[in-house]
Amino acid sequence: MSLFVSGPIRADLLSAERLELKAESIARDRVVEGKVVDASLLGRVRDNGRVLLRCYRALAAVIEEERATTPAAEWLVDNFHIVEDVLNEIRTALPPGFYRQLPRLGEGPFTGSPRVVGLASTFVAHTDSRFDSLALQRFVLAFQRVQPLQISELWAVPIALRLTLVENLRRLAEEIVEGRADRLAADRLADILLGQGEGPPDPLAFRSVGDQVLSTPFAVQLAQRLRDQDPDATPAARWLEERLATVGTSSQELVRAEHQRQGAANVSVRNVITSLRVMGTFDWHEFFESVSLVDRVLREESAFGAMDFATRDRYRHGIEDLARGSGRTEMDVARQALALAEGREDPGHYLISKGRPRLEESLDYRTSVRQRLVRAYMASATWSYLGSTFIVTAFLLWSPLFFTHHLGVSTALLVVLAALAIFPASDAATALINRAMMELLPPRPLPRLELARGVPPELKALVVVPTLLTDETQIAEQISRLGVHYLANSDGALRFALLSDWTDAPGEQAPRDDALLAAARAGIDALNRQYGAAAGG
Repeated sequence: MSLFVSGPIRADLLSAERLELKAESIARDRVVEGKVVDASLLGRVRDNGRVLLRCYRALAAVIEEERATTPAAEWLVDNFHIVEDVLNEIRTALPPGFYRQLPRLGEGPFTGSPRVVGLASTFVAHTDSRFDSLALQRFVLAFQRVQPLQISELWAVPIALRLTLVENLRRLAEEIVEGRADRLAADRLADILLGQGEGPPDPLAFRSVGDQVLSTPFAVQLAQRLRDQDPDATPAARWLEERLATVGTSSQELVRAEHQRQGAANVSVRNVITSLRVMGTFDWHEFFESVSLVDRVLREESAFGAMDFATRDRYRHGIEDLARGSGRTEMDVARQALALAEGREDPGHYLISKGRPRLEESLDYRTSVRQRLVRAYMASATWSYLGSTFIVTAFLLWSPLFFTHHLGVSTALLVVLAALAIFPASDAATALINRAMMELLPPRPLPRLELARGVPPELKALVVVPTLLTDETQIAEQISRLGVHYLANSDGALRFALLSDWTDAPGEQAPRDDALLAAARAGIDALNRQYGAAAGG
């Protein structure tokens, strides 16, 4: 994959406006083909971790020995714990199953990569690895003006960014370590040429280099060591200039370019580390919903925005599943659900509730075998559960009894053993079935409203706490708890009350009834005087 070529991920710095134009351009130029089927990206993540650890150890040893190093190396060593945390997060958040669901690019510089990784790489290259949430939001929205991204791709944006930043840091770290090794090799050659080592000077030692390609750090370091030498007395200086002239440069130009490269590397490493740190505390849920076109359509034409995040996420999962099973786009599914709701119903009725069969039929949704089995099982849930428990219980009983029978045990004894074993076997079967049900049908949160600003007047509600009037101490405790409930939920049209009753008694009334009721009323009156009576009584 061309994502893995050498050299830092760096291109011309672009303003937010030019980034938008770039996003539209790459969206028009890149062709999407199917899904990613190989694991090269995950392999690269593991390799990046190994290379970065090796570079960190090498640079840490240099710093520990108090030898000269670059600011970029110090940034990497001082903040390597951040890099390790990010690598662990990438491995956790990018399992192969999810990775294979992402559409890949069929042509261009990122052929074979997930489309979202190509998108992230372009953003990182043109921002010099600097994370700017507003610029990223505009970049993603501009891309989607040409090619809408899937919900799964939008969720993968933060991981794709981290993956690209770590990839860039790996290249920069390798460049730093290799550059230092080349400079040390140049120093060793200069020591031999100038006789500054253990042996006498050898002015022709440069011949050992032969026709090898001179790296920039090696050539710059050697040029600086030979800078004040007489070319006639030190033929290596003339040889170096001639070698550089063959590639159209000179030692002065190379030194200037190397200083610029090191300065750029310092900035890039600092930006990578800072971006990884900032991204760790960034609210990616809010970012996702700000760039999701599906969310935008649902918010504009329904009460989708009033739901809490868990409910909105269930709606989106329903849209993803329907899109995969029908071959339609996620936007088409969302619009079809809204069309069926006709503004009178919540689209969730068709996405995750009883209206789903009607939406599936309108989309020509192809139900998988697993879905059919689960739905058939749930159609008669009680009998299915009891039947499953009976079958597993019978199996658990039959296996040991079958082998016991072959040992020559009498039928009467087998009946006794079966009677004794049926209860533990049924308990084990019930536990196994319950575990299987939890895996097959995990708990799902009920749809609910977010009510971020409290309960509005049109949804005013009364929270009733049932209690028995037993004595004054118990009543005072219940009154105090009611005040705590109010303080914890004081926003909006939400009110609290005690629903009281008497304890069992032989007659209709008891001697202390009036006193207990008066104590309860007095406690409620005291709360109303302290916090204010409910609006409307």
